[in-house]
Amino acid sequence: MRRSSRSLWTNVAEAYRKRRYPNHFIGKLSDSDAENPETQSWLELAYACEYINKNTKEELNQKSLEVGKLLNYIINNPVKFRVSKE
Repeated sequence: MRRSSRSLWTNVAEAYRKRRYPNHFIGKLSDSDAENPETQSWLELAYACEYINKNTKEELNQKSLEVGKLLNYIINNPVKFRVSKE
């Protein structure tokens, strides 16, 4: 769970640094978006193994869903996040 959630954020950081290049920017954000369901799967497993309680699972899953919404918004609106050419 830690690895997939860290990978998500490092891909966002890489995307941000490459925001001048739309295809690379969207590609890295798509990589991040792919890590998010993996994190959700690990949450389900942690709950099934009783490492976390139901409230914790639901709280973290809700945060993960919000991250997914934000990522999808950026992916669908990359121009709003690009570096302006001056």
